Amino acid sequence: MPTPPPPNDADPKDGPAPTVGLPQYGTWSGRFAEPMSERMQRFNASIRFDQRLAAVDIAGSRAHARMLAGAGILSKTDLEAIERGLAAISGEIERGEFAWKLADEDVHLAIEKRLTELVGDAGKRLHTARSRNDQVATDVRLWLRGEIDALSAQIKALRRALLDLADRHADAIMPGFTHLQGAQPVTFGHYLMAYDAMLARDMERFADCRRRVNRLPLGSAALAGTSFPIDREAVARELGFEGLAPNSIDAVSDRDFAIEFEAAAALVAVHLSRFAEELVLWSTPRFGFITLADRFCTGSSIMPQKKNPDVPELVRGKSARVIGALTTLLVLMKAQPLAYNKDNQEDKEPLFDTVDTLADTLAIMTDLVATGLAANVDRMRDAAREGFATATDLADYLVSKGLPFRDAHEAVARAVREAESRHCDLAELPLPDLRGFSPLIDADVFDVLTLEGSVRSRDHPGGTSPRQVRAAIAAARASLA
Repeated sequence: MPTPPPPNDADPKDGPAPTVGLPQYGTWSGRFAEPMSERMQRFNASIRFDQRLAAVDIAGSRAHARMLAGAGILSKTDLEAIERGLAAISGEIERGEFAWKLADEDVHLAIEKRLTELVGDAGKRLHTARSRNDQVATDVRLWLRGEIDALSAQIKALRRALLDLADRHADAIMPGFTHLQGAQPVTFGHYLMAYDAMLARDMERFADCRRRVNRLPLGSAALAGTSFPIDREAVARELGFEGLAPNSIDAVSDRDFAIEFEAAAALVAVHLSRFAEELVLWSTPRFGFITLADRFCTGSSIMPQKKNPDVPELVRGKSARVIGALTTLLVLMKAQPLAYNKDNQEDKEPLFDTVDTLADTLAIMTDLVATGLAANVDRMRDAAREGFATATDLADYLVSKGLPFRDAHEAVARAVREAESRHCDLAELPLPDLRGFSPLIDADVFDVLTLEGSVRSRDHPGGTSPRQVRAAIAAARASLA
């Protein structure tokens, strides 16, 4: 979602800030003996960025009004006027006709002011039995619930693209790494499924987080609840909340749900960043494992030969913004006394930015994986032959012949040293030479020293054998159905 435009009467200026008259519609201005300065208006207002909560604010107000009418607190005539006015405001916002004004301070007051202009005193009665404290907490939860659903759908799309790519390369052999050193042969499909496993956990975390987001604060009022005979359960049912925030003080001051979302989002960003780092490495001539489509790359202003992997580099970089937003919210909340404090206004911009950044990142990574990534399987296979990748297979072979593993490890280490001195692979050492490291070695050893034999032998759930990779892909697809 794009950043909303600034209020149409905002005019940031440097230098002394002149005072202005009292707001045309000020819910609290009667308490003060002097007007708010223009600078204070700019510093205090959140309307520039919280406009994006307008739709959920209207939904919350509509449910609140219906509850008030159902409890006999609001007349049927007032309810009809409020619903008519809110519908009109919704249309104005959708058409870009709504006048966002700095003096209105935030989205809640802007909508309430316009409602009163449209329907008169009925609009003034809407705020009965609620405060902006429980109103904003409800709005943010409603908005975030929808964004979690949208982001989860995007993760699902990326997983499907990964599964398709993994399926096409379930047999393609490449080196697996530890310490970024060649370790053991794996398949490219198995490698990709590691990222699918990360994204699967991300979806689980979002689903779990959503349950705690989906609790209704409305009815808590400023912090102590209300003396009116309200029906919070009715509001919760209408808005699709699974339950009520149980304590009014906590309900208006809690931002745990936003921090928990930020933590889950930060892990998504970290996983995407790790994958992006691999794409950067794999696309270099030193690796040459993949080729990225030109449309996902840029060139150099000075070096004509360059093809830079800008998409994965930007994905790697944008993860810092999401991680930073998590830190921002933790620091924002760490020293706040109960209950609501104006500090909490600062929760929205990092939260909005995280959603926007993650949505953009998931979208372009899905496009890249689905349409812009070609695997260079021959180069992968050649790289898997480097670094004595089947050494562990030789050790396992000796163990299967009865040699204790530590003794097998020592024998293979000596064989590796010999092969290294000859500048050849273990499979290229003659059988008599291999038997010099252990008399248990026979001609069948060459079955386990091949790359295909190595990956095929890891035939258990979670292993890299092509059969198990395809089984994992099938299970993942079934979970996404």
